[in-house]
Amino acid sequence: MRFFAVILFLMPFSTGEVYSQVFKIMFYNVENFFDTENDPHTNDDNFTPQGENHWTRERFIKKRNNICKVTVAAGKGHMPDIIGLCEVENRYVLRQLVEETPLAKYEYDIVHYNSPDRRGIDAALLYCKKSFTVLTSKTYRIKELQTRDILYVKGYTAGNDTLHLFVNHWSSKWGGAESENSRMFAAKTLKNVVDSVFTTDINAKICIMGDFNDYPDSNPIKYLGAKAKNEGKGRLYNLSQHLQEDGQGSIKYQNRWELIDLFFVSESLMTGKKGLQCTFNDIEIFSPEFLMEKTTDGGFAPKRTYKGLRYAGGFSDHLPVILTFNVKN
Repeated sequence: MRFFAVILFLMPFSTGEVYSQVFKIMFYNVENFFDTENDPHTNDDNFTPQGENHWTRERFIKKRNNICKVTVAAGKGHMPDIIGLCEVENRYVLRQLVEETPLAKYEYDIVHYNSPDRRGIDAALLYCKKSFTVLTSKTYRIKELQTRDILYVKGYTAGNDTLHLFVNHWSSKWGGAESENSRMFAAKTLKNVVDSVFTTDINAKICIMGDFNDYPDSNPIKYLGAKAKNEGKGRLYNLSQHLQEDGQGSIKYQNRWELIDLFFVSESLMTGKKGLQCTFNDIEIFSPEFLMEKTTDGGFAPKRTYKGLRYAGGFSDHLPVILTFNVKN
């Protein structure tokens, strides 16, 4: 009887879901992660030793190490399995990050393609080879615009979940109505591709991340048709809008927090019976004290690499956003 009592004590009292581990995805606009070489095909002159930013090897290494520091801190004991990045110049800077910093021991690999952006900045994806295997990847051009392509990666997790990942960096708001048209073109491109994935598999597990340069309730974002609340069924869910409603933001502009770094997931990642699962509560804007600095209004803002032309040695004008999945058995 005593042995039976011990067994009962060890058994879970709930007959609900059982989670065995987590799978973590981080998105981070690292703001101008350039090497020091002049690329004659792009407008990167400011980020050279002779440019107005005086971008030296020492400053590049500081930037590289700062991105590593943020990533390790964001891990909180479980390093991100997937890292979506934007504003990276090329594969060289990514290799420096994953091979020449403490990230090397976590065995990250790289997915990167050059885009037609005038400044030569791209979206990229890093993945931990122990927890994710890439099956295929490609980029999608946005209506012949000279802007960043949408990066698509399909792979499977260590738990055999097939995952479709999209990394975005849409056009900025400089340019007013014309820039919104550019973001609408990006929204249409993304929606067409996502719909094609659903056509193949209505239960596809899709995770969309990026710097969308627009708010969760803006017209280009609404075009994606993602539900912002867990009410009824929908193909996509906007995980970020409730953060905006709570007054949170990933970037501070004119002393006002704005949320433009967003996550979306497909319904199967919210309601599936096994594998990767998340809720609206599983998204977090990562804002530790070391990433912040005081502002003139008495608040705080992300500590940047440059303030205008003055080198400040910080991190980025954006904060990372982290989405943590539980793995349901």
